[in-house]
Amino acid sequence: MPITSSAKKALRASKKKRVFNIRRKGAVESELKDFRKLIAAKDAKGAAKLLPAVYKSLDKAVKTDYIKANAASRLKSRAAAALAKLG
Repeated sequence: MPITSSAKKALRASKKKRVFNIRRKGAVESELKDFRKLIAAKDAKGAAKLLPAVYKSLDKAVKTDYIKANAASRLKSRAAAALAKLG
């Protein structure tokens, strides 16, 4: 357990950040999971409607430093390519 006051404050901040990171992770993973289900079901219309939500969740994850910018860019690119492949 932390002893100094600054260490106690750092622990409080870390706990708060953990809650936000878990929430952000859930949002990103659920959006991607739903999108991938639609792609697997070959539902191009549904996937096209969900693509902006996927982009939004990835962009927010980058903004809050949950994932790196290039990782989000790669995921967005692969999502768009999967949608384009459906036709």
